[in-house]
Amino acid sequence: MSFYTSLSGLKGAQSMLSTVSNNIANVATTGFKRSATEFGDIISASPMQSSAIAGQGTRLRGITQQFTQGGFESSERALDLAIGGQGFFVTKSDLTGGNTAFTRAGAFSVDSDRYVKDSSGAYLQVLPVDSNGQTTATSLDAMVNLQLPQTSGKPKATGTMTLGVTLPADATLPADSSVYNSTTKPYAFKPSDPNSYNQSTTTTIYDTLGNPLKATTYFVRTALPSSTDGGEWEAHLFVGDKEISSVPGSATPTPLKLKFDRDGEITSPTTPTMFDAIQPSGTATPFSMRVDFGLTTKQASLPFTVTTAKQDGFASGQLNNVTVGTDGLVTASFSNGTSQALGKVAMANFANPAGLSQIGDSKWTLTGQSGEAIIGSANSNGFGKVQSGALERANVDITEELVALISAQRNFSANSKAIETANNMTQTIIQLRS
Repeated sequence: MSFYTSLSGLKGAQSMLSTVSNNIANVATTGFKRSATEFGDIISASPMQSSAIAGQGTRLRGITQQFTQGGFESSERALDLAIGGQGFFVTKSDLTGGNTAFTRAGAFSVDSDRYVKDSSGAYLQVLPVDSNGQTTATSLDAMVNLQLPQTSGKPKATGTMTLGVTLPADATLPADSSVYNSTTKPYAFKPSDPNSYNQSTTTTIYDTLGNPLKATTYFVRTALPSSTDGGEWEAHLFVGDKEISSVPGSATPTPLKLKFDRDGEITSPTTPTMFDAIQPSGTATPFSMRVDFGLTTKQASLPFTVTTAKQDGFASGQLNNVTVGTDGLVTASFSNGTSQALGKVAMANFANPAGLSQIGDSKWTLTGQSGEAIIGSANSNGFGKVQSGALERANVDITEELVALISAQRNFSANSKAIETANNMTQTIIQLRS
């Protein structure tokens, strides 16, 4: 019987040696969790048997995962993710669903279709969010594959153009003989004739398709300062070669009148003015634009100066950057200055993580012992924080594993010696009988 008792010890030492060897071999594996062997003694006894009996060896009760936190290794990639605390990333093996796996290995990259995958080709799962980045659903069925857009896909037509200028107080009426018209006005404005206007400035605006357009404003002095006011100007707005009326729906384009007081402060208009609808060539949908000269537009004894020139439209932007917050929110930034929330990295937790089944590549699947997956987002409800630009190293302590390796070797040697001793005793007994 002692042969079999020692044999169970040899097998136990061999199992321990294999487990320790696996831990050491994966010391550089991202997201790897070390294993530990658990043994139990074997006792064969009946209800009426004396308690003073010898055991019959050992048995392997299980190899358990040790889900302690591993150290972080910094990287310069936004899609290298580490979890500080509890939780697992969720991946699926193919676009239509496939097998769901859970991992702490956060080395993700982008494929040719701009899907975010791990090193084994599985798709990273995110939870849907609203425009404010708030999660709208938390379940396994609600998760989607994370895909990065190439463009923002949402151009915006200019709705407001803000233009602040300083007009010279000593400007004269444009009255060149070639454009003089004594019957109607002391000038006849023509954008092609610089003698028919005093100053001009150009701003880039955008149509409904995100195409850039040149909006040129021509300033024409129409009344000189008097004892009661600072005079009057007209602002002619042209988009391309078409003048846009400051009175929507008018039969002929009407310029916007700018009035000033004796101190050069603008008195009219003091609020944004809605101009007529614009439909440039090649644009399917017309759009309207307000022009706001604001209170920064004034007259002064200075040269013509543009102090403010901005507008709120933009074209479709190219993807510039991707960031992942500590709450797992993935945000894409585009070249047009806009950003878009793509989703929150899905996090999973379990009542008994040690009950998960290993499937390789630092991944696990749920079992009856682990319980159902609890899905949520990072940095809330007990889930850890997500750290972008870092990877979690294996939680293997080399010193501890080497000590365990020596212990397994000594256990193996001791059990081998016990078998040798039992063999010698048996041999001695056989010799006595002969």
